[in-house]
Amino acid sequence: MNFIGSVRFVCPNCGKSEIIRCSDCRMNVIKYTCPSCEFEGPN
Repeated sequence: MNFIGSVRFVCPNCGKSEIIRCSDCRMNVIKYTCPSCEFEGPN
């Protein structure tokens, strides 16, 4: 993924799954759920 403002990171809770967030999701603070541990962010 190479869109301006997007990010990729490993789940801050379990460290198992990679989470990809587009700039719109980040700006609108849309929640994500880790598929491995069901952690929800952003907090």
